[in-house]
Amino acid sequence: MSMRKLGRKSDHRRAMFRGMVTFLLENGKIKTTVTRAKELRSIAERIVTIGKNADLNSKRKVLSYVTKENIVKKVFDEIAPRYAGVSGGYTRITKIGPRRGDAAEMAIVELIAADSV
Repeated sequence: MSMRKLGRKSDHRRAMFRGMVTFLLENGKIKTTVTRAKELRSIAERIVTIGKNADLNSKRKVLSYVTKENIVKKVFDEIAPRYAGVSGGYTRITKIGPRRGDAAEMAIVELIAADSV
């Protein structure tokens, strides 16, 4: 699966998305540009899907990407069980208009409630 480069080197891009995914899983929503949001969605949904399988290998995979241990615990204890009967579509992207400084199209990425899935 190829990713958008977003004008960054691969190490910088990976670090940026690791931080964004961690923040999204911690707070439930994040405000970013539309192109970053589209990439972030695929990574976040992959993390939640891995979290559904609560074995040691899955925990190590999530821990290798998410930067905070307490968020890994939250993924396996709260977030993944919420989507147990659903196979994908855990996030929603809502466009909120252009950013004031450079007119970049902005969006909010949020984990959707399990009952609306």
